[in-house]
Amino acid sequence: MSEAVPTMTAALHARRFGAVNWIGCWSLLRRQFKNGFSDLHYTILGPVIANGLYLLLFVIASASLTRLDPQAIVTFIAPGLVCFSVAERAFEVSGANLIFDKHERTHTDWLMAPLSPTEKAACFALSSTIAGMVVGTAVALMTLLFVPAQVAHPGALLFFAAATGMMHGLIGTLLGIWAAKWDQYTALHTFVLLPLAFLSGVFAPVSVMPEAAQTLIAFNPIFYLIDGFRYGAIGEAAADLRLSVLVAVGINLGLFAWAHYWLRTGYRLKS
Repeated sequence: MSEAVPTMTAALHARRFGAVNWIGCWSLLRRQFKNGFSDLHYTILGPVIANGLYLLLFVIASASLTRLDPQAIVTFIAPGLVCFSVAERAFEVSGANLIFDKHERTHTDWLMAPLSPTEKAACFALSSTIAGMVVGTAVALMTLLFVPAQVAHPGALLFFAAATGMMHGLIGTLLGIWAAKWDQYTALHTFVLLPLAFLSGVFAPVSVMPEAAQTLIAFNPIFYLIDGFRYGAIGEAAADLRLSVLVAVGINLGLFAWAHYWLRTGYRLKS
């Protein structure tokens, strides 16, 4: 008996990982990817068709209702729609999946996994960002039907695409943790995120808007993401690029810290 005690004690010790639990992180990422792309007709073809119709509508409207160059209008709008599609998909992957997990009580699968709060928050942010960029790439390929291929600044394009996906993925993570009902998820998306996205210079240059509108848009963080992405695509920007980078980094760091805190404390996850 005396020899069995040390063996049993050793067996009860927590399993030790390195600085990062790579196996656990990959498992959580793979789970998020599988959930996020379970229906390709909805996740990829849906945004491609919807944004294609947007562009077609603007081509027809600009050709018949204005004297402006239709090509210039669509060239300006296309990057905003691509960035918007990145944001939408990243938000859905994290927010909708988390609420579904909570309703089905399957969130304990990753909640009890040997992953630190930092690793969990990073996995949610990374999976949402990649999912958003995959859909954004598909929408960008569709826009080639309307505008010539051009990338003015590849580094800025990739940075703001990733920053957009991460910001909306973290917002979706926070909403998924907080929301108890689908109505709450839908309300925030419909009455907060969508208005902020559409009032961020997607469809019209900020410089032509009334002064009051320009002042309000200056406080909209999504404006800086879309403006920076447009700079990367066609080389045009309404805001100082350094300010856009600072806003993107600052907001993402704040959201990551917030998500980390909720995951560490188990806020609305352990009840």
